[in-house]
Amino acid sequence: MTFKVLLHIVKTVSAIYAKRFNINRDEIWYLAKLQEELGELTAAHMKATRRGRSGSASPQELHAQKEDEAADLLAHLLLYADRNNLDLEKAIRRKWMAHLPAEIMDKQV
Repeated sequence: MTFKVLLHIVKTVSAIYAKRFNINRDEIWYLAKLQEELGELTAAHMKATRRGRSGSASPQELHAQKEDEAADLLAHLLLYADRNNLDLEKAIRRKWMAHLPAEIMDKQV
């Protein structure tokens, strides 16, 4: 799945959610949601690593919580980037992939 396809799915779900709960998604909302989701991922990580209260959740349930929160964070990062006209694929190529040896890059193209 490409970023473009994933973004389309995430935008569709986000629009449904915003309409259902009458949420005004302005500039601050997109940034605040990133912070909120990072906090939720941090909490799930703390529980899964027994640094927080995990209650009766099994290790598998705690792992699933981390996956869910990481997915939320990624989805909201895509929404934030889209709202702010950020090309994440281009930025990853520029900032991360530029450090790869040429023989690896040739295989990626």
